[in-house]
Amino acid sequence: MAKKIGGNIPDSIFNAMLDGMEQAKQDIFVISEESRQSYEEMKNELEDVRVEISAIIETGDLLEEKTRAARRRLAEVSQFFSSFTESEVRQVYEQANDLQVELSVNRNDEKKCRQRRDKLQRRLQILLQTIERAESLVNQINVASSYLVSDYENVDEAIDKNKTFQDYSLRIIEVQEEERKRLSREIHDGPAQMMANVLLRSDLIERTYREKGPEPAFQEITALKEMVRQALTEVRRIIYDLRPMTLDDLGLVPTLKKYMDTIEEYNKGVGLKFLSSGKEERLPNNYETTIFRLVQEGISNAIRHGKSNDIKVEMKWLKNQVQIMVTDNGIGFDQGIVKNQSFGLTGMRERIELVEGNLIINSSPGNGTILMFHIPFKKGM
Repeated sequence: MAKKIGGNIPDSIFNAMLDGMEQAKQDIFVISEESRQSYEEMKNELEDVRVEISAIIETGDLLEEKTRAARRRLAEVSQFFSSFTESEVRQVYEQANDLQVELSVNRNDEKKCRQRRDKLQRRLQILLQTIERAESLVNQINVASSYLVSDYENVDEAIDKNKTFQDYSLRIIEVQEEERKRLSREIHDGPAQMMANVLLRSDLIERTYREKGPEPAFQEITALKEMVRQALTEVRRIIYDLRPMTLDDLGLVPTLKKYMDTIEEYNKGVGLKFLSSGKEERLPNNYETTIFRLVQEGISNAIRHGKSNDIKVEMKWLKNQVQIMVTDNGIGFDQGIVKNQSFGLTGMRERIELVEGNLIINSSPGNGTILMFHIPFKKGM
């Protein structure tokens, strides 16, 4: 007899349901990738159409000028008809007529190109909506399947006895999926887009060499190398955001300094200041990671939500604890309203509880925010 999950669902049915969800996720992913590829191709096609429209308009302006000149010449010939031979009159008339026909064809081409451009823009919008819906569906399936797998044992009992824990687990999964979505968006908008541009530029090098010679081709190669360098820098930044390698090698203070330098580099107009006092200790990996993430989240919130342009991080190493204060000059917030609604602050509290520390928040609208972390530790942990 098949085992039952939570007294209600046999293993075979539960596993079949998970397999179906995974297959649906893969199918949606394929649709998303195909739509993304079509989107990029169509975007390039739209750019070509825009270039074509510009060329047609430029040609049309020249034709219009020539047509006006031909009409003036035709009016002059008509006024002094007897002064010109029949051949000259015919030539002037035919020239004016040919230019008028050419101008009409040009205007018609422009109209068709504009219609094609508008159609491409509408299709691009639809494709973009499809991609966004696909990503949203994949995230929803991930949340649902992760939640089911993590809690599939004794579901009925868990619902009755561990409702708070389930809510907490679901919130963690949702935060994880949001982080994955953010990372996916960063990679797509950053390195992936840069490498797509590199691919397009690399296709131009051969054509540039054929049409314009080696010197312009070498200039294209130089520009291409710079694009690759920028993409590599962006990849390193994302990796550093995920897990700074210097944290294990050098410790908290150098890592935080490097992180804040990176934040200043990528957020022009934002000033960050770091102060550390006392004798720095090497703490267990989970403590150092927790402290780094707390400071990282505090700075991120100050810039993204607080609209701050001046942030100070002060770190004090005391006998049996480390104190960190993150101060910003942002817009602040009403603690009574935000207290139970912010994943960022909730995540901070949950992180600091894991190392038996405490968090104090001081903020009000228009007066910036101060975050104070107190984290106890023992010598030689």
